[in-house]
Amino acid sequence: MSNEGAQAMYAQREGLQAPLRDGREGRSLSSAANVTFGPRGSSLAQGPPPGSFNSDLKTIPSSRGGTPRFEQGPFFADYRPADDERTSEQRQTELRDQINKETKIRTGSENLLEALISKNAKQSKDQRMRVEAELGSSNRKIIELRSQLEKEIEHSRRPKTPPRDRTSGLFQGSPLKSPQRNDGDIQAGFLATEKVESPTYILSDILQALENEGMQPDFYVERANRLVDLFKKYPSLKYDLAWPIFGLRVQTMLLSQSRDVVAAGYRVTRHAIADRRSLQTIRGLNTDELVMLSLVKDSKANIEREQALKFVRAFLDVKGGVHELSNPVLRTLVSVAEHHDDRLRNMSILTLLELLVRKPSAVIASGGMASLTESLLDGNYQGSESLASSLLYLFDKPGDRRYLKSCHVLDAAFTIFTDPIAVHVSEEKLKSSARLITALLSSWPGLFTAANDGFAALRGLLQSLSYPSLLARDLVFDILFAVLRIKAPSWSSSFLAGRRLTTYGRVANLSTETTTAPSPPNLEENEECRVRLTEHYTAMLLVVLLQSGLHQALSNIIQEEPESALQRKAALLQGEVLQMANRLLPYSFSAKFQVVPRLVIPIGLLPTDTPLTQINMVYQVDSVSRTLHRSQGDTRYASAIMKRSKPHHTVPTHSLDSTKLKVDIDMDEIRFRAAVAETQILNHIKHIKWNWDLIEDLVEGPLKNPRRLSEAISGTKFLKRLLGFYRPFKYRFSDTPSTKMNQRYLRIGVSLMKTLLQNSEGIAYLSESKFLRQLGECLAQLDRTSGLTSNSPLFSPWRTSETLTGGYFSLLGALSSDPKGLQMIERWHMVNIFYHIIELNDRHDLVELLLGNMDFTLDSHLRVMLSKALTASYKHIRIFATGLLRKYATLAPSSVNGSRSRSSVCEWAIRLLVTQLYDPDVEVSEVAVQILEESCNRKSHLEYVVQCRPQLDHLNEIGAPLLLRFLSTSLGYQYLDRLDYITQEMDDWFSLRNYRYVTLVEASLTRAFAALMQEPARTDPNEPLRPQDYGSLPPHFYRELTRTQEGCDLLRDSGHFDDFVATITETWTEGADPEGLVKMKGCMWAVGNIGSMELGASFLEESDVVNWIVKIAEHSEVTTLRGTAFFVLGLISRSLHGMEIVVEHGWDAATDQSGRSIGYCLPQQLDVFFSRQKHRFRSIREEWAPRPITDDDAVHEHVLSLVGDTANAVLAKKAANDLNRQVRDLLGSHNFRLPVRRFLLDLFDKSVMRRIVLDEEESENESIQTQRPTQPRPRLS
Repeated sequence: MSNEGAQAMYAQREGLQAPLRDGREGRSLSSAANVTFGPRGSSLAQGPPPGSFNSDLKTIPSSRGGTPRFEQGPFFADYRPADDERTSEQRQTELRDQINKETKIRTGSENLLEALISKNAKQSKDQRMRVEAELGSSNRKIIELRSQLEKEIEHSRRPKTPPRDRTSGLFQGSPLKSPQRNDGDIQAGFLATEKVESPTYILSDILQALENEGMQPDFYVERANRLVDLFKKYPSLKYDLAWPIFGLRVQTMLLSQSRDVVAAGYRVTRHAIADRRSLQTIRGLNTDELVMLSLVKDSKANIEREQALKFVRAFLDVKGGVHELSNPVLRTLVSVAEHHDDRLRNMSILTLLELLVRKPSAVIASGGMASLTESLLDGNYQGSESLASSLLYLFDKPGDRRYLKSCHVLDAAFTIFTDPIAVHVSEEKLKSSARLITALLSSWPGLFTAANDGFAALRGLLQSLSYPSLLARDLVFDILFAVLRIKAPSWSSSFLAGRRLTTYGRVANLSTETTTAPSPPNLEENEECRVRLTEHYTAMLLVVLLQSGLHQALSNIIQEEPESALQRKAALLQGEVLQMANRLLPYSFSAKFQVVPRLVIPIGLLPTDTPLTQINMVYQVDSVSRTLHRSQGDTRYASAIMKRSKPHHTVPTHSLDSTKLKVDIDMDEIRFRAAVAETQILNHIKHIKWNWDLIEDLVEGPLKNPRRLSEAISGTKFLKRLLGFYRPFKYRFSDTPSTKMNQRYLRIGVSLMKTLLQNSEGIAYLSESKFLRQLGECLAQLDRTSGLTSNSPLFSPWRTSETLTGGYFSLLGALSSDPKGLQMIERWHMVNIFYHIIELNDRHDLVELLLGNMDFTLDSHLRVMLSKALTASYKHIRIFATGLLRKYATLAPSSVNGSRSRSSVCEWAIRLLVTQLYDPDVEVSEVAVQILEESCNRKSHLEYVVQCRPQLDHLNEIGAPLLLRFLSTSLGYQYLDRLDYITQEMDDWFSLRNYRYVTLVEASLTRAFAALMQEPARTDPNEPLRPQDYGSLPPHFYRELTRTQEGCDLLRDSGHFDDFVATITETWTEGADPEGLVKMKGCMWAVGNIGSMELGASFLEESDVVNWIVKIAEHSEVTTLRGTAFFVLGLISRSLHGMEIVVEHGWDAATDQSGRSIGYCLPQQLDVFFSRQKHRFRSIREEWAPRPITDDDAVHEHVLSLVGDTANAVLAKKAANDLNRQVRDLLGSHNFRLPVRRFLLDLFDKSVMRRIVLDEEESENESIQTQRPTQPRPRLS
């Protein structure tokens, strides 16, 4: 930050007003005199109505800030207004904003101070003093604001009147109420009444109150809210409603002149829905006409329109409720969806999409397909992925494809990229189409849709890379990176910026990182980590793209765009594709694609004046490939291995930047003294003036040398001042804010502890220093039995959360990893204090800091402390402590000295986890089961878990995955056989769970592909549960059973495999029944899991089931069934005999360098796999065309003709001028734009609508009056 920028910042700072000390908003009593009230029934706060939706499908928060307040004096210190909860949240938000602003000012001051330090001291003395004064002022203000925030939070936690329901506040009516009618008093009275009166009596009382006519709208809205609260509290009450009485009250509210009352009527009716029979009763009240009238109103009736739409959506939540939605209501919904400027358009489209999946014929009959297709193509609907998913649902089954006009409905998503003219549209439409294409290529129906006409759509997409639109080309690259699941490496940004890959020693750094990575585990012991269905699907998609011209398109860009970011992006993608082809594809496929076209050309064939661009780019692609190999290593072993080996310490990981000069550990004395002087520790006391980068290099380098460490201790004050910075009572490290930039202090402190523990002189110096003594005294302040107290303890909740004080536990954790460090901890009686910290009921943050940072590798009192936390603490502490055991239970056995100690650590952790299986809380047991299941990936760990003989009957489904792992060994099989578990589980899987497995796999794939369109939520690195590995194959009972010979014998005797084969061979052509499809997929998954084992592959040889699965994969008309067969064939190819059988049926299997199958197989003839029978798409007008409405009367016929002409944009104006009669039946049989539909319904008088709804007879006087010239009627509102 420059001096000018700092001065401008301070000038702006001095112009700010000081925050109010009492935390109020600064409103005085005089401001109330200027408040003007609107008409009754309106809102004081201008803005969107509460509870309404915006265009992004989100709820707009309502504002209640219209009530004036007075300035609080000293006599009103504890006063809070009626909306205390909302006001307290506002004050907390304001205080946090002020704290953030002051924190930014403080950060800028620190940066400026560091810059001024490097200048001439005399020239910058005044500026430095000013900055230091400003820094002190910021610190004081931050402390003051935090104190106010703590008081406000404490006050908000005091018990107060239960808040009203958010939805109930939606219909508060007019804010202008008399003081006697307090909402809190009414609510309290209502709750008190409920305690002494039955709900039936309260219901009758409310209904009787609704009989009163001529009351203010607030009266009816209040009773309606009470009625909704009653339905929520007593859900069974709506099953015993007297609909003749209740329905009449609802009709009266829906016919009210007040929009709030009508909205409340819809809300009450929606909460009174119980089942399909109640829906039929509600429709008998003629609510369809009322809903149509409400939906076509203008924006002034947003609350009423929103509640009407919610009422329609409530039909979808009832079993069979979609059949009760009438065609006129759906056509009105379509009109709203077609109106681009309507606020409810997105929610209407979403409703039509849900209905399209449940009852597509209703959407087709109402003309909604055209509006959905238009929304798909215009790119303005933000939920294009969900829209595409609903349409792809119809593409899956042949019985549902008849609802579509053509199989090329979704091809229009590619048009915006393939058309050279359309590619220059707005950026938002291009991005929407890119998301849509990504969604299409991430599902089997979408991939088969893109395969029409020999993948013409994909060929056009790849050809668009040659168009001049830079944005479109970047989006196409983003699509390719997303669908191929390619994550950009860490060095990609520098490479795309034009730097060489060898710049600053990047390759050397990558090599170092690769050597420190853990060695890949044995495949037999960790086989589950390799079963990834998403990679199998990616292999198929990669072949499709390569055959569609991906290599050619990338080569053209590399050749035609020299020295550009686009060329480097193409080279990066080319290297990734070549690497993926070598890793995922069978040899017969990868051999063809490893030759890069147009780049490898004999030099003799090139013209003499042509630059050797091809040679340069071949070198660059090869360099990218080699760098990717170094950075990724062997990616077959899943990145989950690295995740599981992450420590639970809160110390941030740090790797030295290769651009930094690394200090030699064998530095001589002269250079060491010069480096120590350069750190500025000997010249300045303030730590912000120190060179911390050089300090870190010295701590991790020369100080590990005993000579240099001895010199730093006795020859200079370097180590004394550095260690003194961490002393608690100096309040330097402990008062440092916990920011990302300041984490280096903690990182260096941990490195310093480890460095001192490596040398005897360092151990002696650390044990005799004041650091540990003062830290022990501060910890003793937390121990109630120590007798030490403090008004401002070091480990207060605010300090541990906002400063680096919590980092002291990381420093103690570094000491606990060494026996000498443990002796230092025990010398100052810290272990006893740790036991008392575990017992603190109000400091769970300290307990988590303590447990999360200690190292339990050594057998010490710390293990006893952890055992106590596992069994005698609160639930969330037990869950947290159980999650810490994963680090130790999944340790890989090492071949170096100490492997026995590692084994003993694993056994200790496994014993504790087995104990946690019997925890009274199921959530704790679930965490233990998942960690044990992960530990059982190694055979040695699995056998030890079986030796512990855990009892899992009380966990039911939670313990099932762990018991399945026991079947992998003969020891586990015998243990489960004695418990009579195997036969019961086999019957359960054969009858039910085998079909639930289908849902589990498809849900896992859906979540894995959904992550391509949206960034997944970040998980806490200290989360005890490992994140769900979506896209991988879940454990299957029959697969684990066939790992042993005993299991194979049991399966052969049961005859289940023969039943699976019979189901596949007899019913594979009957794909229309959903239950039959699930049964077919379940049987195929069972056969595939059995065939994936070497012992289970013998069952495949005894039957011809693989031939039938190949037929399903190549000839089934259900695309998802083909996809399941594709995955099953890959699963079968994992075994040696299974791979031979698959190859005999015309499929190739991918293998690794040692010739073992990796479980990915592809058909040799892709055109056969993607071929489908041409389906005849029925014309929509043939089956669902609206019936024409005619009349024998010539006048009536003319009126009907005019109404029909309003649907024509050319004749609408003339027809509207000539239309003078009332029509209603025609609205339910034709499509109209929303303004036209609103115009037609506004022609009806309110009295006419009352007669229609209440079925009243028209009186004679009214008949005579209707013959007279009618007066202009007001519009319905």
